[in-house]
Amino acid sequence: MSESELKVEYKINNVVATVYLDLSEKLDLVKIARKVPETEYNPEKFPGLIFRLESPRASFLIFSTGSMVVTGLKNVKLIDKAVNKLMKTLKGFGLKLPEPNIKIQNFVASGDLHIPIDLNKAVLLMEFAMYEPEVFPGLIYYMKDPKAVFLIFSTGKIVCTGVKNEDMVKKAILKLNRLIHELQITIQDTFEEKEYEEIVFL
Repeated sequence: MSESELKVEYKINNVVATVYLDLSEKLDLVKIARKVPETEYNPEKFPGLIFRLESPRASFLIFSTGSMVVTGLKNVKLIDKAVNKLMKTLKGFGLKLPEPNIKIQNFVASGDLHIPIDLNKAVLLMEFAMYEPEVFPGLIYYMKDPKAVFLIFSTGKIVCTGVKNEDMVKKAILKLNRLIHELQITIQDTFEEKEYEEIVFL
Protein backbone atom coordinates (compact mmCIF):
# COMPACT_ATOMS: atom_id res chain seq x y z
CA MET A 1 0.00 0.00 0.00
CA SER A 2 1.35 3.40 -0.93
CA GLU A 3 2.12 6.04 1.66
CA SER A 4 -0.52 8.32 0.16
CA GLU A 5 -3.24 5.78 0.90
CA LEU A 6 -2.45 6.06 4.60
CA LYS A 7 -2.80 9.83 4.68
CA VAL A 8 -6.08 10.84 6.24
CA GLU A 9 -7.35 14.06 7.74
CA TYR A 10 -8.96 14.16 11.14
CA LYS A 11 -9.56 16.57 14.00
CA ILE A 12 -10.74 16.26 17.59
CA ASN A 13 -14.25 17.72 17.92
CA ASN A 14 -14.98 16.96 21.52
CA VAL A 15 -13.33 15.58 24.66
CA VAL A 16 -15.66 14.22 27.34
CA ALA A 17 -14.45 13.88 30.91
CA THR A 18 -16.00 13.08 34.27
CA VAL A 19 -15.25 15.00 37.44
CA TYR A 20 -15.89 13.60 40.89
CA LEU A 21 -15.99 15.50 44.19
CA ASP A 22 -15.76 13.44 47.38
CA LEU A 23 -18.44 15.34 49.31
CA SER A 24 -19.62 14.87 52.89
CA GLU A 25 -23.08 16.12 51.90
CA LYS A 26 -24.93 16.62 48.62
CA LEU A 27 -24.71 19.79 46.59
CA ASP A 28 -27.73 22.10 46.82
CA LEU A 29 -28.32 22.63 43.10
CA VAL A 30 -31.22 25.02 43.67
CA LYS A 31 -28.99 27.25 45.79
CA ILE A 32 -26.17 27.13 43.21
CA ALA A 33 -28.60 27.99 40.39
CA ARG A 34 -29.81 31.05 42.30
CA LYS A 35 -26.32 32.27 43.08
CA VAL A 36 -24.37 31.47 39.90
CA PRO A 37 -25.63 33.35 36.81
CA GLU A 38 -23.95 31.02 34.25
CA THR A 39 -26.15 28.08 35.28
CA GLU A 40 -29.42 26.52 34.13
CA TYR A 41 -31.44 24.19 36.32
CA ASN A 42 -34.75 22.61 35.45
CA PRO A 43 -35.09 19.40 37.52
CA GLU A 44 -38.41 18.51 35.85
CA LYS A 45 -36.59 18.03 32.54
CA PHE A 46 -33.09 17.00 33.68
CA PRO A 47 -31.74 16.16 37.16
CA GLY A 48 -28.43 17.96 36.68
CA LEU A 49 -27.48 21.60 36.72
CA ILE A 50 -25.92 22.97 33.51
CA PHE A 51 -22.98 25.35 33.81
CA ARG A 52 -21.58 26.97 30.67
CA LEU A 53 -18.04 28.31 30.62
CA GLU A 54 -17.07 30.87 27.99
CA SER A 55 -13.28 30.51 28.06
CA PRO A 56 -12.26 27.81 27.49
CA ARG A 57 -15.67 27.07 25.98
CA ALA A 58 -17.12 24.07 27.79
CA SER A 59 -20.35 22.80 29.33
CA PHE A 60 -20.65 21.06 32.69
CA LEU A 61 -23.44 18.81 33.90
CA ILE A 62 -23.35 19.00 37.68
CA PHE A 63 -25.23 16.51 39.87
CA SER A 64 -26.05 16.76 43.57
CA THR A 65 -23.83 13.75 44.34
CA GLY A 66 -20.73 15.72 43.30
CA SER A 67 -20.40 13.92 39.97
CA MET A 68 -19.95 16.10 36.89
CA VAL A 69 -19.53 15.65 33.16
CA VAL A 70 -17.56 18.18 31.13
CA THR A 71 -17.97 18.34 27.36
CA GLY A 72 -17.34 20.69 24.44
CA LEU A 73 -13.55 21.01 24.71
CA LYS A 74 -11.47 20.23 21.63
CA ASN A 75 -8.14 19.90 23.42
CA VAL A 76 -7.44 17.58 26.34
CA LYS A 77 -4.96 20.10 27.74
CA LEU A 78 -7.84 22.50 28.45
CA ILE A 79 -9.73 20.14 30.76
CA ASP A 80 -7.77 21.01 33.91
CA LYS A 81 -8.10 24.72 33.11
CA ALA A 82 -11.86 24.45 32.60
CA VAL A 83 -12.41 22.41 35.78
CA ASN A 84 -10.24 24.76 37.86
CA LYS A 85 -12.20 27.73 36.54
CA LEU A 86 -15.48 26.08 37.48
CA MET A 87 -14.23 25.28 40.97
CA LYS A 88 -12.99 28.84 41.44
CA THR A 89 -16.38 30.19 40.35
CA LEU A 90 -18.31 27.93 42.74
CA LYS A 91 -15.96 28.64 45.63
CA GLY A 92 -16.38 32.34 44.92
CA PHE A 93 -20.04 31.98 45.84
CA GLY A 94 -19.19 30.46 49.22
CA LEU A 95 -19.14 26.74 48.39
CA LYS A 96 -16.51 24.65 50.16
CA LEU A 97 -15.37 21.96 47.76
CA PRO A 98 -12.64 19.27 47.83
CA GLU A 99 -10.06 18.75 45.08
CA PRO A 100 -11.68 17.32 41.94
CA ASN A 101 -10.84 13.88 40.56
CA ILE A 102 -10.82 14.15 36.74
CA LYS A 103 -11.01 11.22 34.32
CA ILE A 104 -11.15 11.40 30.50
CA GLN A 105 -13.94 9.20 29.17
CA ASN A 106 -14.20 9.74 25.44
CA PHE A 107 -12.76 11.47 22.39
CA VAL A 108 -14.93 12.34 19.40
CA ALA A 109 -13.12 13.00 16.14
CA SER A 110 -14.21 13.63 12.57
CA GLY A 111 -12.12 12.83 9.52
CA ASP A 112 -11.93 12.30 5.79
CA LEU A 113 -10.37 9.30 4.05
CA HIS A 114 -10.56 11.15 0.72
CA ILE A 115 -12.01 8.21 -1.19
CA PRO A 116 -15.64 7.15 -1.73
CA ILE A 117 -16.65 3.88 -0.06
CA ASP A 118 -19.08 1.20 -1.19
CA LEU A 119 -21.06 0.74 2.04
CA ASN A 120 -23.14 -2.16 0.66
CA LYS A 121 -19.95 -4.09 0.01
CA ALA A 122 -18.37 -2.89 3.25
CA VAL A 123 -21.13 -4.32 5.47
CA LEU A 124 -20.63 -7.74 3.85
CA LEU A 125 -16.85 -7.81 4.29
CA MET A 126 -16.30 -5.94 7.56
CA GLU A 127 -16.86 -7.78 10.83
CA PHE A 128 -18.94 -6.03 13.49
CA ALA A 129 -20.51 -3.63 10.97
CA MET A 130 -24.12 -2.47 10.64
CA TYR A 131 -25.66 -0.64 7.71
CA GLU A 132 -29.35 0.22 7.39
CA PRO A 133 -29.53 3.07 4.84
CA GLU A 134 -33.30 3.47 5.30
CA VAL A 135 -32.65 4.32 8.97
CA PHE A 136 -29.27 6.08 8.87
CA PRO A 137 -27.05 6.98 5.87
CA GLY A 138 -23.80 5.85 7.48
CA LEU A 139 -22.31 2.46 8.27
CA ILE A 140 -21.60 1.76 11.95
CA TYR A 141 -18.38 -0.15 12.54
CA TYR A 142 -17.21 -1.48 15.91
CA MET A 143 -13.43 -1.78 15.98
CA LYS A 144 -12.16 -4.17 18.64
CA ASP A 145 -8.49 -3.15 18.86
CA PRO A 146 -8.09 -0.31 19.55
CA LYS A 147 -11.64 -0.11 20.85
CA ALA A 148 -13.53 2.48 18.83
CA VAL A 149 -16.85 3.08 17.12
CA PHE A 150 -16.93 4.57 13.62
CA LEU A 151 -19.64 6.16 11.54
CA ILE A 152 -18.52 5.71 7.94
CA PHE A 153 -20.19 7.54 5.05
CA SER A 154 -20.02 6.78 1.33
CA THR A 155 -18.19 10.08 0.72
CA GLY A 156 -15.23 8.88 2.80
CA LYS A 157 -16.17 11.09 5.74
CA ILE A 158 -15.92 9.40 9.14
CA VAL A 159 -16.70 10.03 12.80
CA CYS A 160 -14.72 8.19 15.48
CA THR A 161 -15.88 7.89 19.08
CA GLY A 162 -15.43 5.70 22.15
CA VAL A 163 -11.65 6.23 22.30
CA LYS A 164 -9.96 7.22 25.55
CA ASN A 165 -6.85 9.05 24.32
CA GLU A 166 -5.67 10.99 21.28
CA ASP A 167 -2.95 8.52 20.25
CA MET A 168 -5.58 5.80 20.02
CA VAL A 169 -7.76 8.04 17.84
CA LYS A 170 -4.95 8.27 15.28
CA LYS A 171 -4.16 4.55 15.53
CA ALA A 172 -7.82 3.59 15.04
CA ILE A 173 -8.34 5.87 12.03
CA LEU A 174 -5.16 4.66 10.29
CA LYS A 175 -6.16 1.04 10.95
CA LEU A 176 -9.61 1.68 9.47
CA ASN A 177 -8.06 3.26 6.38
CA ARG A 178 -5.77 0.26 5.85
CA LEU A 179 -8.69 -2.14 6.29
CA ILE A 180 -10.82 -0.33 3.71
CA HIS A 181 -8.03 -0.54 1.13
CA GLU A 182 -7.17 -4.15 1.97
CA LEU A 183 -10.81 -5.23 1.58
CA GLN A 184 -11.08 -3.21 -1.64
CA ILE A 185 -14.37 -1.62 -0.69
CA THR A 186 -13.79 1.80 -2.20
CA ILE A 187 -16.03 2.87 -5.08
CA GLN A 188 -12.96 2.87 -7.35
CA ASP A 189 -12.13 -0.72 -6.38
CA THR A 190 -15.73 -1.79 -6.96
CA PHE A 191 -15.82 -0.13 -10.38
CA GLU A 192 -12.57 -1.75 -11.49
CA GLU A 193 -13.83 -5.14 -10.28
CA LYS A 194 -17.08 -4.84 -12.27
CA GLU A 195 -15.23 -3.67 -15.36
CA TYR A 196 -12.90 -6.67 -15.08
CA GLU A 197 -15.85 -9.04 -14.74
CA GLU A 198 -17.49 -7.59 -17.87
CA ILE A 199 -14.28 -8.07 -19.87
CA VAL A 200 -13.94 -11.68 -18.66
CA PHE A 201 -17.47 -12.66 -19.53
CA LEU A 202 -17.76 -10.91 -22.93
